[in-house]
Amino acid sequence: MIELNAAEIAAITGGELIGPAARTPGIVVTSATTDSRETVQGSLFIAKPGENSDGHLFVDAAFARGALLALVERSVSDDAGDPYPAVMVPDVVLAMGALAAEIVRRLREHGELTVIGITGSAGKTTTKDLLAGILQPSGPTVAPVGSYNGEVGLPLTVFTAGYGTRYLVMEMGATRIGNIRYLAEMVKPDIGVVLFVGSAHAGEFGGVDNIAVAKGELVEALPAGGTAILNADDIRVAAMAERTQAPVLYFTSSPEEAHGAKNAVRALDARTDSQGRPVFTLLLPDGSRHEIRSGLIGAHHTANLLAAAAAAYAAGIPGAAIAAGLSGRTAASRWRMERTDRADGVTVINDAYNANPESMRAALRTLAELGRERRTWAVLGEMLELGEDSVTEHDAIGRYAVRLNISKLIVVGTGARAMHTGAVMEGSWGEESTFVETAEDAERILRESLAPGDLVLFKSSNGAALRFLGDRIALSPVPPSAATDPASEPARTEGTGGENL
Repeated sequence: MIELNAAEIAAITGGELIGPAARTPGIVVTSATTDSRETVQGSLFIAKPGENSDGHLFVDAAFARGALLALVERSVSDDAGDPYPAVMVPDVVLAMGALAAEIVRRLREHGELTVIGITGSAGKTTTKDLLAGILQPSGPTVAPVGSYNGEVGLPLTVFTAGYGTRYLVMEMGATRIGNIRYLAEMVKPDIGVVLFVGSAHAGEFGGVDNIAVAKGELVEALPAGGTAILNADDIRVAAMAERTQAPVLYFTSSPEEAHGAKNAVRALDARTDSQGRPVFTLLLPDGSRHEIRSGLIGAHHTANLLAAAAAAYAAGIPGAAIAAGLSGRTAASRWRMERTDRADGVTVINDAYNANPESMRAALRTLAELGRERRTWAVLGEMLELGEDSVTEHDAIGRYAVRLNISKLIVVGTGARAMHTGAVMEGSWGEESTFVETAEDAERILRESLAPGDLVLFKSSNGAALRFLGDRIALSPVPPSAATDPASEPARTEGTGGENL
């Protein structure tokens, strides 16, 4: 974080200096956090009110760990009754946004900075990780940890940037119309990437068309000298070209004559290898071609790879460097098609950080492709926030699993029960599909029934928490007789994807 003193923070946020900060407005902070456990010497502690806890309750702990200043909505005093040095504001979250906006302004004023925003119903985190990997060799790059993509996570990411930062990669999520506009106004991206418009959070937005309205706020915010990166294979995303003043660069897996998208980054001869990893020839607008062999799992990641390539190309990265940055790279964030090969021959794919109908089908297709010679298990939980379409969409996923000939389906939780019903109605019989109330029930079945050579997928929305069950099964102790090397540890490899919209 760039250095800021208490007086500057008060001026930027419209806040009031209280306690010792009022007497010593020159107090300088060099980092910022909302988590008292992450506080270090010189930190600004942001006392953010939360759904389950209030940051004001942890001001004491933050100062004990080295915080020099707090950003608060009410004064907090120590055991002696003296107020801690703080800047008091009406709304801490809005104040974070104001600070982030000013930091980005100062970074631009100081030197060359390219800000890239990424949004979409899924794939944001994977694309962000891929793009950051491409950009890093060309200059200091700051990108979110995990899926920091909202009105709190975005400023926290900006706070980690310094005057040497060359690229700032921002993941942008939304729960309602106007969210992405707010985030874009905060960091003013030069390049905006829209991946696709799906039905995740359709219940909150009131329909998929409203999701498209929200996603398009990113390209509406771009300057005339920026670049909008749009998915030509998604009709709603491609239509956003009419909503931006910036030049448009498309990405697509379709042939050159498709969509009329002449200015495009393309995947030619796109396919997957024997491990389910995308392979294709990357064709850039300058005519150069580059062979890409990804380390991700699943054909659906071709779109994420293309989006990252297009954003890097718009940022001026040479084609050879783009190809080098993509080839072999796996996702940096957990629970995104994360593969673990246990010593007993069981393979676990944990993709339970995010789920919507589109990503659920993509994961099931990958499971079916990888499991042609193996027994396959799909352990599926609820897809949250689908609104009135929830039962229909869950039912359709159960039917889809049967059509893909998945060997065993375990549906976990009442909210997902329609998956089991759909599977039964589609023709599942006997114990091919099982419904259980809890993850513990599913765990008992798996521990009793998994056999060497089995391939098991875990997939659910974040709130359903099946990722933790996936971890327990992936790291399950293996009987020595079943392991080729009794001392061997399960090997985690690939991973990819993002939770909120």
